[in-house]
Amino acid sequence: MSYFYVILTIIFTVYGQLIIKWQTARAGSFPVTFSEKIQFLLHLVLNPWVISAFAAAFIASLTWIAAMTKLQLSTAYPFMSLSFVLVLVLSGLFFHEAITFYKILGMSLIILGIAIGVRT
Repeated sequence: MSYFYVILTIIFTVYGQLIIKWQTARAGSFPVTFSEKIQFLLHLVLNPWVISAFAAAFIASLTWIAAMTKLQLSTAYPFMSLSFVLVLVLSGLFFHEAITFYKILGMSLIILGIAIGVRT
Protein backbone atom coordinates (compact mmCIF):
# COMPACT_ATOMS: atom_id res chain seq x y z
CA MET A 1 0.00 0.00 0.00
CA SER A 2 2.90 2.39 0.64
CA TYR A 3 3.95 2.40 -3.03
CA PHE A 4 0.33 3.00 -3.97
CA TYR A 5 0.59 6.38 -2.23
CA VAL A 6 3.72 7.18 -4.22
CA ILE A 7 1.93 6.24 -7.45
CA LEU A 8 -1.00 8.49 -6.52
CA THR A 9 1.43 11.33 -5.80
CA ILE A 10 2.94 10.90 -9.26
CA ILE A 11 -0.45 10.73 -10.98
CA PHE A 12 -1.75 13.86 -9.28
CA THR A 13 1.51 15.71 -9.95
CA VAL A 14 1.50 14.81 -13.64
CA TYR A 15 -2.18 15.70 -13.95
CA GLY A 16 -1.49 19.16 -12.54
CA GLN A 17 1.43 19.78 -14.91
CA LEU A 18 -0.56 18.75 -17.96
CA ILE A 19 -3.59 20.82 -17.01
CA ILE A 20 -1.49 23.91 -16.32
CA LYS A 21 0.25 23.52 -19.70
CA TRP A 22 -3.06 22.99 -21.49
CA GLN A 23 -4.72 26.02 -19.94
CA THR A 24 -1.75 28.36 -20.29
CA ALA A 25 -1.43 27.36 -23.96
CA ARG A 26 -5.11 28.23 -24.44
CA ALA A 27 -4.63 31.56 -22.66
CA GLY A 28 -1.93 32.73 -25.06
CA SER A 29 1.36 34.52 -24.59
CA PHE A 30 2.35 36.08 -21.30
CA PRO A 31 1.61 39.83 -21.56
CA VAL A 32 4.22 42.57 -21.44
CA THR A 33 2.75 45.18 -19.10
CA PHE A 34 2.43 44.64 -15.38
CA SER A 35 -1.34 45.23 -15.28
CA GLU A 36 -1.92 42.82 -18.17
CA LYS A 37 0.24 40.22 -16.42
CA ILE A 38 -1.86 40.49 -13.26
CA GLN A 39 -5.08 40.21 -15.25
CA PHE A 40 -3.71 37.24 -17.21
CA LEU A 41 -2.65 35.43 -14.03
CA LEU A 42 -5.94 36.16 -12.25
CA HIS A 43 -7.85 34.82 -15.23
CA LEU A 44 -5.80 31.61 -15.07
CA VAL A 45 -5.95 31.25 -11.29
CA LEU A 46 -9.76 31.49 -11.41
CA ASN A 47 -10.01 29.00 -14.28
CA PRO A 48 -11.77 25.83 -13.01
CA TRP A 49 -9.22 23.59 -14.75
CA VAL A 50 -6.33 25.42 -13.11
CA ILE A 51 -8.12 25.21 -9.77
CA SER A 52 -8.35 21.44 -10.34
CA ALA A 53 -4.58 21.40 -10.94
CA PHE A 54 -4.05 23.21 -7.63
CA ALA A 55 -6.37 20.70 -5.94
CA ALA A 56 -4.36 17.87 -7.52
CA ALA A 57 -1.16 19.37 -6.11
CA PHE A 58 -2.76 19.49 -2.67
CA ILE A 59 -3.95 15.88 -2.95
CA ALA A 60 -0.47 14.89 -4.17
CA SER A 61 0.91 16.46 -1.00
CA LEU A 62 -1.49 14.43 1.13
CA THR A 63 -0.66 11.17 -0.63
CA TRP A 64 3.04 11.98 -0.27
CA ILE A 65 2.54 12.48 3.46
CA ALA A 66 0.86 9.07 3.59
CA ALA A 67 3.77 7.52 1.68
CA MET A 68 6.27 9.11 4.07
CA THR A 69 4.63 7.35 7.00
CA LYS A 70 5.46 4.00 5.37
CA LEU A 71 8.66 4.48 3.35
CA GLN A 72 12.07 6.01 3.77
CA LEU A 73 12.50 9.21 1.79
CA SER A 74 15.57 7.79 0.05
CA THR A 75 13.45 4.84 -1.13
CA ALA A 76 10.33 6.73 -2.22
CA TYR A 77 11.75 9.92 -3.70
CA PRO A 78 13.53 8.39 -6.71
CA PHE A 79 10.12 7.24 -7.96
CA MET A 80 9.08 10.87 -8.28
CA SER A 81 11.40 10.99 -11.30
CA LEU A 82 8.79 8.92 -13.10
CA SER A 83 6.74 12.10 -13.31
CA PHE A 84 9.38 13.42 -15.76
CA VAL A 85 8.95 10.33 -17.92
CA LEU A 86 5.16 10.51 -17.87
CA VAL A 87 5.12 14.23 -18.62
CA LEU A 88 7.47 13.69 -21.58
CA VAL A 89 5.30 10.93 -23.05
CA LEU A 90 1.99 12.67 -22.39
CA SER A 91 3.20 16.06 -23.64
CA GLY A 92 4.12 14.35 -26.88
CA LEU A 93 0.69 12.73 -27.07
CA PHE A 94 -1.48 15.66 -26.02
CA PHE A 95 0.55 18.71 -27.06
CA HIS A 96 2.51 17.23 -29.96
CA GLU A 97 5.79 18.24 -28.36
CA ALA A 98 8.88 16.69 -29.90
CA ILE A 99 10.15 13.49 -28.32
CA THR A 100 13.72 13.43 -29.54
CA PHE A 101 16.39 10.78 -29.27
CA TYR A 102 18.11 12.78 -26.52
CA LYS A 103 14.91 13.08 -24.51
CA ILE A 104 14.35 9.34 -24.80
CA LEU A 105 17.96 8.72 -23.80
CA GLY A 106 17.59 11.03 -20.80
CA MET A 107 14.36 9.37 -19.70
CA SER A 108 15.99 5.95 -20.10
CA LEU A 109 18.79 7.07 -17.82
CA ILE A 110 16.24 8.26 -15.27
CA ILE A 111 14.49 4.88 -15.34
CA LEU A 112 17.84 3.10 -15.04
CA GLY A 113 18.76 5.39 -12.15
CA ILE A 114 15.51 4.56 -10.37
CA ALA A 115 16.07 0.83 -10.88
CA ILE A 116 19.58 1.11 -9.43
CA GLY A 117 18.74 3.61 -6.71
CA VAL A 118 15.87 1.74 -5.12
CA ARG A 119 17.82 -1.46 -4.62
CA THR A 120 18.48 -1.96 -0.95
